[in-house]
Amino acid sequence: MSPLAVVIADTHIPRRARTLPEGLTPYLERADLVLHAGDLMDPALLDQLAAYAPVEAVRGNMDPPGLPETLVLELGGVRVAMIHDSGPRRGRRARVRRRFPDARVVVFGHSHIPLLEDEDGLMLLNPGSSTDRRRQPRHTFALLHAEEGKARAEMLPL
Repeated sequence: MSPLAVVIADTHIPRRARTLPEGLTPYLERADLVLHAGDLMDPALLDQLAAYAPVEAVRGNMDPPGLPETLVLELGGVRVAMIHDSGPRRGRRARVRRRFPDARVVVFGHSHIPLLEDEDGLMLLNPGSSTDRRRQPRHTFALLHAEEGKARAEMLPL
């Protein structure tokens, strides 16, 4: 079975929700890794997530100091980069490719708009928000599977 990362962002706890949605629990229980792309707000959330699996997180614009602005890691032989705000939609793919030239996957958040685009050897993955959907029809999160240098992701509603 390929390594599995649960990908979340923009949880805004406790401002938008007191806790993570119960619907995430079965996925967290199966996770090999949890990726949080910023705006967690309460650092205690990292400890809660770490009860399920190791956690990697970047700092969002609503987070206290302490987390890195960017992060690059390996998952199943796949180079994954993380940043909270990837900037405007226009020019995003070229911009993140320049910033993370060796990444196969770039995980980001900030917009609360779920996005999964896998083109030209670069996957862009924004899981949306599992707690603050803003103008989106559903709360969302993503799963990232990586094995032997190959990556695939799926966006899931809550």
